[in-house]
Amino acid sequence: MKVLFMGTPDFAVSTLDSIIKAGHEVVGVVTQPDKPKGRGKAVLYTPVKEKALEHNIPVYQPVKVREESVIEELRQLKPDIGVVAAFGQILPQTLLDMPTFGCVCVHGSLLPKYRGAAPIQWAVIDGEAVSGITIMQMDAGIDTGDMISKVEVPIDKEETYGSLHDKLAVAGAELLVETLEMFEKGTVTREKQDDSKSNYAVRLTKELGKIDFSKSAVELERLIRGLNPWPSAYTALNGKTLKVWKADVIEKQYDGDLGEIVDVTKDSICVKTADGALALKEIQLEGKKRMDVASFLRGVTVEKGEKLG
Repeated sequence: MKVLFMGTPDFAVSTLDSIIKAGHEVVGVVTQPDKPKGRGKAVLYTPVKEKALEHNIPVYQPVKVREESVIEELRQLKPDIGVVAAFGQILPQTLLDMPTFGCVCVHGSLLPKYRGAAPIQWAVIDGEAVSGITIMQMDAGIDTGDMISKVEVPIDKEETYGSLHDKLAVAGAELLVETLEMFEKGTVTREKQDDSKSNYAVRLTKELGKIDFSKSAVELERLIRGLNPWPSAYTALNGKTLKVWKADVIEKQYDGDLGEIVDVTKDSICVKTADGALALKEIQLEGKKRMDVASFLRGVTVEKGEKLG
């Protein structure tokens, strides 16, 4: 099939690569404009652009994909189908209708439960046991289109956003290729979403990562995993930002104030929460490298009774 691919970050690269390897003709790739990054503000290509250029695929980087001149340029490619994976812009109806089979989206959750910008992270934060990929026929709404195919991916008890992201990227790539075969064979079936079962997975902010010790240890441990590696969960130690990369739940109830360090062992710093305690295992103090707590305690003295936050 002649595929018009629209995607931007690492999550989308696996899907683009699988489409190419499956023998489909990618007639064009649409990705977000390049942006300056890092201290030197060097302009870096998006991950999808890098993959497209490896295969000499034409790349389009419109600031606004909904502009008529952009749509007309893409129309000249005469795609059979549009494939969208974490593109980053809302597509207008004219673009959704342009390919012969319309546009499908590789969505990082089992719809309809998690619609929106951050479904992978919120599945971890909310303590879901399973996530997955849904391939849906796109419509004008945000992740509201008819579902075509799904695959489940279990969420491990130590799953982070980063690890689940990578699993779903692979699963999505495989499912998308299978779905394209269904289009070729004319065996596609569509299922409408039940809007009453949907949640909107709002975009993450750095502020969301501030650890509130008035919540339970279970909730906070999930938050830490769901925000790893970005934007990360954090608190403060002696006036300096302390990022928390890994923690365990301690069910024991301690006396003391919320956020108080109630125990220090050779490899953990235990902090009182509203229910149980959080044993910090991997942290990063402002100005220092990320490290396990055992290594951290060899260079920094932390005592019971100190408070975080």
